[in-house]
Amino acid sequence: MSTRIVLHDADIARALTRITHEILESNKGADDLVILGIPTRGVTLADRIAGLVAGVSGVTVPVGALDVTMYRDDLHRHPTRTPQPTSIPAGGIDGKTVVLVDDVLFSGRSIRAALDALGDIGRPAAVRLAILIDRGHRELPIRPDFVGKNLPSSSAERVNVHLTEIDGAEEVTIES
Repeated sequence: MSTRIVLHDADIARALTRITHEILESNKGADDLVILGIPTRGVTLADRIAGLVAGVSGVTVPVGALDVTMYRDDLHRHPTRTPQPTSIPAGGIDGKTVVLVDDVLFSGRSIRAALDALGDIGRPAAVRLAILIDRGHRELPIRPDFVGKNLPSSSAERVNVHLTEIDGAEEVTIES
């Protein structure tokens, strides 16, 4: 098995900065914006994007976590992971623009599950999707609004996002 680094720490920082500016431009500012990360690494990325939004706009944007484990339709094919806490900001999501944040977009099943979970929590005005890595191979008609890096890959390859807060390293690797 060979592993190669496709993004280093500076590349990840640049991608998140670009995503942040695109979110603010698309939303015409930070008003009525809520950022929700999908555990595990999506939550860390959401926190970072919220920090960048505050730095650029001067507005503190509500940020939270949306666990989708029990909404997945493929639990029988993948080992069940322990559900993580869902934390929705105090103002809720009704009437807000919700930006879902995840590390890697592959089949689209996690995002479909996230949309189902959002529907049980409230009714946002709009839902946008921010992804650090889009590797293709969609099984559902899901398209990200904000992408850090398109990384075409074989379905046999594995893309790993490592973040300092969780993994002690800051890189994106691909294993073949």
